[in-house]
Order: sequence, then structure tokens, then C-alpha cells
Amino acid sequence: MSISAAVSLGALVIALLYAIVVYNGLVRLKHNIAKAWANIDVLLKQRHDELPKLVEVCRQYKQFEQETLQRVTEARARVASARENQDVAALGKAEGMLRTGLGQIFAVAEAYPELRANEHFMQLQTRITALENSIADRREWYNESVNLLNVRIEQFPDVFVARMFQFEPRPLLEFASAEKADVDLKALFSA
Repeated sequence: MSISAAVSLGALVIALLYAIVVYNGLVRLKHNIAKAWANIDVLLKQRHDELPKLVEVCRQYKQFEQETLQRVTEARARVASARENQDVAALGKAEGMLRTGLGQIFAVAEAYPELRANEHFMQLQTRITALENSIADRREWYNESVNLLNVRIEQFPDVFVARMFQFEPRPLLEFASAEKADVDLKALFSA
């Protein structure tokens, strides 16, 4: 075996080992995204189960704004549909609508002292607040995982391995106009 053949073989082995390391790193990032999404999905399901209870407690007060409750119910259905379809963009829009609706429910509830004194309402409010905070934390982890993958598949020379194995960029989970609604919810919940 000549020196040039040995050097060529050595370079090929190094390139192959590098491609394996890059591929394994991309697979790990892809699975981190799936795991982060699964965590968000669990929390969304839990909140999904709590919202009808909240709406029902509010409906017991005849004067409570039915339009607000209807908006929350519709937004809940949209979140569920987007979550089941794993449609990140649709989920972001639906979450924005839902968070706005929840903010309106809790703002309107301020005008109903009997409702604010209802122990079940207060428990639901506390539970939903905790779920909202957990969703925000998990969303941050999901977006960080997505960002790591998206950067990695664009970096040189990793881009070649990513293209070869068809790793695609993933969308961030952004809640439409939710940042303001999130701030409003936190202010209402802390009152």
C-alpha cells in the first residue's frame, strides 16, 4: 500500500467518523425536540381537561359574559385540534386566542365577588395558573431544542450530513399575541 493510498484511506475513515458523529448529534437533537413536544402536549391535555370545569363554574353565575365563555370554548377546541395534528403554527395562534380569553374570564370575574369567593373557582384558577407557567417553561425548552437543531443543520460542514439525511428545520412555538396576554394573566393571577 502506497503512502498516498494510506493517506486517502485515513482521510476517508476520518470523514466517515465525523459524519457518524454529526448524524448522531442531529438524531439526539431531533429526539430532544420530540421529548420537549411531548412534555408540552401533556400539559396542554391537562389544561384542556380543566377548562370545561372553569367554564361551568362561571356559567353558574347567570350574568357572567357568555360571549367570553364561548370564545374560550372555541379557542380550547382549536388548541386541541392543533395539538393533535402537531401543527405548531396553528397551536401558536390558538394559544394566543385561548390566553386572551382566559385573561378576559379572570378580568370579568373581578366584577363577581361571589365567583371570586367560590372555592372551586379559586382552585381552578390556581391550577390553570400553574399549568400556564409550566407550559411557558416547556415552550422555552422546546424552542431551545428547535433552535439548536436549526442552527446545527445550517452550520458548515454539518449542513452536508443534514442534507444527506434530510434533516429539516423545525418551527418555533410562538404564541400569537400571547406575550401580552401572558403578562396580563400573571398580573390577574397575582391579584
